[in-house]
Amino acid sequence: MLQLNRFAKHFSNYTELRMQENKNMSIRFLNSNLVENEKKSTSGVSSRVFNSGSWGFASNPEINDVSIIETIKLANENAQFLSRKCKKSNKIYEGPAFTHSLDLGTDKNRISQKGMMNFVKEIDNYIEKKFTDLITRTVLLNFLGMDKTILTSVGSAKHSLWPRTMIIVKLGVDKNGEPISAYELFGGRGHFEDLFSKPSDLFEDIDKLYTHLKNKSEGVYAEAGEKEVILDADLAGILAHEAIGHTTEADIVLGGSIAADYIDKKVSSSLITLTDYAHSYNGVLCPTPIYVDDEGTKAEDVVIIEDGILKEFMHNKETAATFDTIAKGNARAYQYFDEPLVRMRNTAIQPGKSKLKDMIASIEDGYYFMRSGNGQADSTSEFMFAVTVGYEIKNGKLARGIRDTTIAGLAFDVLKSATMVSDDMVWGCGGMCGKKQIIPVGMGGPAIKCRINVGGK
Repeated sequence: MLQLNRFAKHFSNYTELRMQENKNMSIRFLNSNLVENEKKSTSGVSSRVFNSGSWGFASNPEINDVSIIETIKLANENAQFLSRKCKKSNKIYEGPAFTHSLDLGTDKNRISQKGMMNFVKEIDNYIEKKFTDLITRTVLLNFLGMDKTILTSVGSAKHSLWPRTMIIVKLGVDKNGEPISAYELFGGRGHFEDLFSKPSDLFEDIDKLYTHLKNKSEGVYAEAGEKEVILDADLAGILAHEAIGHTTEADIVLGGSIAADYIDKKVSSSLITLTDYAHSYNGVLCPTPIYVDDEGTKAEDVVIIEDGILKEFMHNKETAATFDTIAKGNARAYQYFDEPLVRMRNTAIQPGKSKLKDMIASIEDGYYFMRSGNGQADSTSEFMFAVTVGYEIKNGKLARGIRDTTIAGLAFDVLKSATMVSDDMVWGCGGMCGKKQIIPVGMGGPAIKCRINVGGK
């Protein structure tokens, strides 16, 4: 943070200066074979300047006095050039200066990459010895670390070090010539040493994963049509992020999102309150805590839907000025050479008052969907998501497992049909959003009872 202060004398217009390093590591075993063992780092400096309604951006992989000064100069020149070519509103939300430092790095003794590789191999050995009918197994350790330092011309500054470590286990069996698979994620925010002690800590959950896989392989295909279902936290989180969250990002609203006409209108059941949390939920850090965003704006919670009413959009400095409102820290960039975009942080429906067991008991003939796969949504809130783990509900009890299926519909309509929301909050550990540039996000929430279109076989 202090390292960038001495470059403030080179700011002439509204300016943002960011220095960043991203570290990535992947270790993957496939059927006992080490097929990936990679470690890399990407770092550099960037500057963004606002002048007469236009943004100028420049970046440089070199981090030294000369390159930083040159980057600021080039961003100014780009802004001046664009302002001559395109006349736009000369207004952005600047907001008060805010300074914050967040270092989530471990203070434990670090484990070597070789040690982590042995950890992953031990998990693979356990799976191989215990579950002999598997046709494929993958154990992947993935690490992402983001180290950012930011200074703006209004005096905002931040330094943040955010690490995330995940172990992903995917198992597969053969059923009458058809491959059936299921996966589970472990870990989350933090370095390896903060999250994993010994491989055996994961064995019980891996056993549960295998049970789901076997139930799936012996299961049935879901019946197609509109069904009464329970979306567990993983599916509810995807729905909140992909199908609702993106429609309420202000740049997408300006691009024609259906949410543009819904402010202060009822868009869901009154049981639904959906929030994009900045950094904490009930005093506990969220998966992706943001105190200051990449434009130097103080991060605050955005209550998107409150008791069924659409209340707020998510903004960056430019869209906040367009809508004559304040920004709450939703501008984020993935790499040093990326410009900040309007992005979600930790998006979830708030817990309700129902117990999951009572929700299941209330359904005579429906489904309990637990784990999602790939999916897509658009600015109308129309979505289609894969379901990779789920069960029938018959007469208020879980029954047979189901094979891979899909769910689809208009997210606002689905949330209008919500009749029960569970009283627990479960965050996912591996969310990544792919809007133009990937970015880590937090997703999760309670379970939701609703009606939804099921794709069947």
